[in-house]
Amino acid sequence: MDELRVKCPWDSKQTFETLRCLTIEETYELTDAIIEHKPDEMRGELGDLMLHLVFYAKIADEKGLFNITDVLNGICEKLIRRHPHIFGTEHVNDAEDVKINWEKIKLKEGNRSVLGGVPNSLPAMVKAYRIQDKAHGVGFDWDNGEQVWEKVEEEMAEFKAEMNHDTPNREEEFGDLLFALINYARHNNIHPEDALEKTNKKFIARFKFMEEKAKQQGKSIAALNLDEMEVLWQSAKQELAHQHTKES
Repeated sequence: MDELRVKCPWDSKQTFETLRCLTIEETYELTDAIIEHKPDEMRGELGDLMLHLVFYAKIADEKGLFNITDVLNGICEKLIRRHPHIFGTEHVNDAEDVKINWEKIKLKEGNRSVLGGVPNSLPAMVKAYRIQDKAHGVGFDWDNGEQVWEKVEEEMAEFKAEMNHDTPNREEEFGDLLFALINYARHNNIHPEDALEKTNKKFIARFKFMEEKAKQQGKSIAALNLDEMEVLWQSAKQELAHQHTKES
């Protein structure tokens, strides 16, 4: 990185701001590799992401703000401080106790709100999950999944009622329904972002299968009627499920 900052025209002109969107892209590429269970790609994407971390630290060092040693020492100190059950005398029974202690320690460190650590720029679904998880960490949560499902049904009824009226309340009630569904997923140890992304990928694979089959028939997918599309869709489900079973 020292060499690149001096000798490469592209690397030498980068800033915190210009790298930001590229870092987000690299992070999503890593998550793709994780979801698709591709360890070789994970290794490469981790390298790309690590390069960005070194890059930020190098730019900060040039500005006299901090260096990579400060970054690594800082995270080591935080891990020690927030794991008193390992590096101190605190006792915990399970991972849930660790999460609760973590949030309590953050408040002692000066956080004004339990939700203060949730980034504003997080995608809405991930943000909802993190908000709920952090509220849970201080005891603000339903006792069990059955109660959450009752809330889902309540929000579904309210949304259906609003669908009879063309008002802004429809959007609000739909948001409430999504929030409740995300909460139900969390109570059942399902991360909704991962679940939805896997469904996205499944839909894409099936739709591309349909397009290819239509092409083999000398047709465009747009030229098929719904009944013809349904036949190809069912074929895609069976064929891709069979391929997945063989790979497993």
